[in-house]
Amino acid sequence: MTSELIKQLLTDELKPEFLEILDNSAAHAGHAGARSGGGHFHVTIVADIFDGKSLVQRHQLIYKALGDLMKHQIHALGINALSPSEQPKGKHQ
Repeated sequence: MTSELIKQLLTDELKPEFLEILDNSAAHAGHAGARSGGGHFHVTIVADIFDGKSLVQRHQLIYKALGDLMKHQIHALGINALSPSEQPKGKHQ
């Protein structure tokens, strides 16, 4: 399952304190990207590595961690990348 692979890759590479992956692929079943096998996902990730990084740098770290998944298994990826100091209260592992 792609969401499990996303979780494994992000955990191994970025060592998050919190990671949530939502698979929204079913809502896009008729979409061209879905027909070719690419899923629609949203990731919320809190990791120390994002501290002091810009939004673009954070996204680049995530894309790098996901590697070839971005070319084939992932058609669309929403990202909410935070450092621990930016994490909303009530969000815990």
